Amino acid sequence: MTKSDHDAVFMRQALDLAAQGIGRTSPNPMVGSVVVRDGVVLGEGYYREYGGRHAEPQSLEEAGARARGGTLYVTLEPCCHQGSTPPCTEAIIASGIARVHVAMADPDRRVSGKGIERLRAAGMTVETGLLEAEARELNAAYVRHRESGQPYVLLKLAQTLDGRIATRNGHSKWITGEAARKRVHLMRSQADAVLVGIDTVLADDPRLTVRHVDGRQPRRIVLDSRARTPLDARVLNGEAPATVCVAEAAPADRVEGLKGTGAEVLVLPGGEGSIPITPLKSALGKAGIVTLMVEGGSRVAASFLRERAVDRIACFVAPRILGAGIPSIADLALDDLSKAIQLNDTRVEQLDGDLLVTGTPGYA
Repeated sequence: MTKSDHDAVFMRQALDLAAQGIGRTSPNPMVGSVVVRDGVVLGEGYYREYGGRHAEPQSLEEAGARARGGTLYVTLEPCCHQGSTPPCTEAIIASGIARVHVAMADPDRRVSGKGIERLRAAGMTVETGLLEAEARELNAAYVRHRESGQPYVLLKLAQTLDGRIATRNGHSKWITGEAARKRVHLMRSQADAVLVGIDTVLADDPRLTVRHVDGRQPRRIVLDSRARTPLDARVLNGEAPATVCVAEAAPADRVEGLKGTGAEVLVLPGGEGSIPITPLKSALGKAGIVTLMVEGGSRVAASFLRERAVDRIACFVAPRILGAGIPSIADLALDDLSKAIQLNDTRVEQLDGDLLVTGTPGYA
């Protein structure tokens, strides 16, 4: 292998380490770090959970004095500001590391190239961009939030082969099998918040909690312009934080009733019939929601897609056909096939009898 091949191997190792923090580091990014000298890995580290030790000091501590003259591979630009932990740049400088490979710059304005500048000013050789695409994909939600102030939106669909989420009379349990439902709970555990519309609450009374896997409980959000959420709805049961998003025109007595359950009520512009998605995303981003998982129903899915507000789609498809029934996505008012939303970078996975199709929506 060439030197660049070796570099890629060690950076990929750092990326694999970083991925172990998925679902536990938000609103901070996942970061992995590897210390190497003479082709031998001397130290490893990754950011395990929000508020914990950063990856670089972990790997440097494991390497100890052997790090001097070695190379550090890190998946994200080292921080250079004092936060809940000291700046990682200073730990790297003190270690005597000679060379640093950084997969990608940190889009956080507090860093944004300053960490790299600090290391170079200290006499280190710093190279950037190694496996950058993989690093950006790993932290796609963090990048979206830092660059736009809005959350990364994952739209989850669970449908029959002919695109139905329920029968004509609304019966929907269960469209998909146990393996698919377990994967949904894993996805929830990796999101900061899970959102459904009022139609889903009234039809299914979901809990929207993580139950079949270990993981944190996301905030539960109901898009409910007219404040119709029943006060005894399971989404308000206290198992996890809850937010009900209502329009300015929502009846005041219903809003007060929702507040009385202990739920947060977020008032957004809009009439009684709808809430614009862009102001919603901005408000959630400001509240620290980095990853938002949208679970439905069909009108909510269509609203997000119409406003080009979805970053990734995860569609579970069961090998069943219903014919007439409720569609997974409501009318998008598209009269020309060339304007259809194209799913790009698709991946297909089999989960027992069901399929999971994921991809990035391309908007015409």
